[in-house]
Amino acid sequence: QEQLVESGGGLVQPGGSRRLSCAASEFPSDYYAIGWFRQAPGKEREGVSCISRSDGTTYYVDSVKGRFTISRDNAKNTVYLQMNSLKPEDTATYYCATTYYCSRYGMGGAMDAWGQGTLVTVSS
Repeated sequence: QEQLVESGGGLVQPGGSRRLSCAASEFPSDYYAIGWFRQAPGKEREGVSCISRSDGTTYYVDSVKGRFTISRDNAKNTVYLQMNSLKPEDTATYYCATTYYCSRYGMGGAMDAWGQGTLVTVSS
């Protein structure tokens, strides 16, 4: 199965914005949803947001609600994570993967092997 590739990370000041991309030449034909996950230093990986394939239902973990927006461009086989009002606690390596569950209330774990991710550092 083709691996998804994350990009767009970097150093950003608190309060700043960043847009991450998750791209594939072609998403798996039977995927249910695409999720963004992150792992901060010394912490477990957590699900941040997801978007379903069927109707575009989205989910956000409480800590990013109102600041992050997930979207997709089907023509480009790309899913984006727009991150605004970034905080130092958003510093993490961000990963994308297909997931088996995505609703307004929660998201499932990753179904793919993890890629390299993209590092976002929020610091002044």
